[in-house]
Amino acid sequence: MKDRFTHYHPLVNFFYFSLVIGFTMVLNHPLSQGISLLCASIYGIQAEGKKAVLFCLKWCLPMVLLTAFINPAFNHEGLTILLYLPTGNPLTLESILYGISSGAMIATVMLWFLNFQRVITSDKFIYLFGRIIPSLSLVLSMTLRFIPKFRQQMELVVEARRSIGRDISEGSLLQRVGSAITVLSIMITWSLENAIDTADSMKSRGYGLKGRSAFSIYRFEDRDEIALAFLGFCGLFLSVGIVASAFGFRYFPDIRYMELNAVTLFFQFVYLILCALPIVLNAVEEKKWNYIHSKM
Repeated sequence: MKDRFTHYHPLVNFFYFSLVIGFTMVLNHPLSQGISLLCASIYGIQAEGKKAVLFCLKWCLPMVLLTAFINPAFNHEGLTILLYLPTGNPLTLESILYGISSGAMIATVMLWFLNFQRVITSDKFIYLFGRIIPSLSLVLSMTLRFIPKFRQQMELVVEARRSIGRDISEGSLLQRVGSAITVLSIMITWSLENAIDTADSMKSRGYGLKGRSAFSIYRFEDRDEIALAFLGFCGLFLSVGIVASAFGFRYFPDIRYMELNAVTLFFQFVYLILCALPIVLNAVEEKKWNYIHSKM
């Protein structure tokens, strides 16, 4: 399925992810965390299908469980004592719930950054920040491109070594370690050479020089103005909600939260609309194409 949101202006894309990632890290209310996690997962599934599902199962779920177990071992705050550990420290319900909340936040941020990496490509990042911070934008752009290129190159190296009988998974433990070190050495050399080539190429093209023109395929259209205004409204409205404690939720020393009423639920509803914006755009686009296809 095509991601409709990627066709919006890079400024709209970047502003959207800045808002959702920022609010995901700030809001610790379980309902807000559930909204963000659900929308990030659905958006990833819409765009990448099974790949996003496997990512959730492989990384996000273990992250939540890991923090839920680790946090009570170091954090003993809370009034609801469940039992005492062999060390004599109490195991509290608040510390367990706070660990689950922290793990959910980390997993949700990882999912949003996965979507961010797919939508905000290197050319979009350079378009946004190339003239403001040319050196930093180049480094960040190279970083965004480095991970998928590194993985592809490593697969090629491993496959090439497998074809000559030097697979990492074959031989004794010492031989496998030696093969893995060789692959790591090859990848480090390739990474350094690739970085030097890219830097020399950009320098030869005059990147970062004052007055240098740049070709751009992005145009700020009416839909981008509407989307940017909507995002600005959501960001301002939710910021007011944070100041007014509409998303208030605390774990220590005991669990207390703002009562869910018409006002607080409306703030949560606006947050839901913000997080679900790409999902709605994709659903509307798919429905439109299905309607056109049915008329052909």
